Amino acid sequence: MLGTQEYGMKVQKSFVKTNDTASIQCPKCALVKNISVAKFKNTRHTLKTRCSCNNTFLVALDFRRHYRKPTKIIGVYTIIGTPGGGGGQMQVDNISRCGVGFSVSGQHRMIIGQKALLNFRITDRKQTELTRKVIIRRVNSNKIGCEFVNQSQIGKDLGFFLQP
Repeated sequence: MLGTQEYGMKVQKSFVKTNDTASIQCPKCALVKNISVAKFKNTRHTLKTRCSCNNTFLVALDFRRHYRKPTKIIGVYTIIGTPGGGGGQMQVDNISRCGVGFSVSGQHRMIIGQKALLNFRITDRKQTELTRKVIIRRVNSNKIGCEFVNQSQIGKDLGFFLQP
């Protein structure tokens, strides 16, 4: 994947639609083009793109099934089903209809496949408190990626909160 360091350009993100197309907008002239990106499916790609105005820019394709909303919400996690699993404070970095990404400071003993209970308040008008059971799917140092255990019961508060 191309990065900002290689070309000295900012990378813009484009979400891929269910029909495998992405809308790409030139940051200089604001021209929008819909392009087919089916050949890039199942891999991460950043494309170096040249607009008809001769502006060159980078576009990162995001093939996620659901929009992932960036957040900075403080909450707590508790590892369940493991003797002495532990828990602590976390920061929810992003959330979607099917999962959540959070970070912790300091040492932790989380591993892929463990289950955890997350508790935090979303930043809607009601400051809705959510408690969700998750499965840990990714551990990258202090960044943890989780999938909600029961995705069918997202709840209307979270659904409304996630609208872009």
